[in-house]
Amino acid sequence: MSKPLVGIIMGSQSDLKIMSAAADMLDKFGIPFELTIVSAHRTPERMVEYGQAAVDKGLKCIIAGAGGAAHLPGMVAALTTLPVIGVPVKSSNSIDGWDSVLSILQMPSGVPVATVALDGAANAGIIAAQIIGAFDAAVQKKLQAYKIELKTKVEESVEAIDKNGFRSLLK
Repeated sequence: MSKPLVGIIMGSQSDLKIMSAAADMLDKFGIPFELTIVSAHRTPERMVEYGQAAVDKGLKCIIAGAGGAAHLPGMVAALTTLPVIGVPVKSSNSIDGWDSVLSILQMPSGVPVATVALDGAANAGIIAAQIIGAFDAAVQKKLQAYKIELKTKVEESVEAIDKNGFRSLLK
């Protein structure tokens, strides 16, 4: 198995349902990753160890998902020089997800976290692939093919509407 290039971390097991979409995207692009639970509040020592060791492990970026107060992405960003992509997760103790979004989005100057939409782990996986693809021609080629797939899907939808009406897409 190849050495992981992307770390996917989350605050709790309940975030896995959302965060698995990032893993799915990395699988699609053939990018090796590791996935684990690192709670900023329940296991702060583990979080510090993970953030400080990430570069030496060979990771190129980290995807960090968290709900509620959502401190994990920002705290890990404070501990590493790697790009961190934050995924706000709408959790059971959340204020409709806004607490998570704002906790990740509103980082102080000097400690950036790239932030995707609420529950947007798939986009986090794509951004991680783009980071890797900037230096890996094979990944870049897969990303180009993916963009063509997206375009083709839209064109097929347009054709279906033109041919059969919009209701044909609602079935």
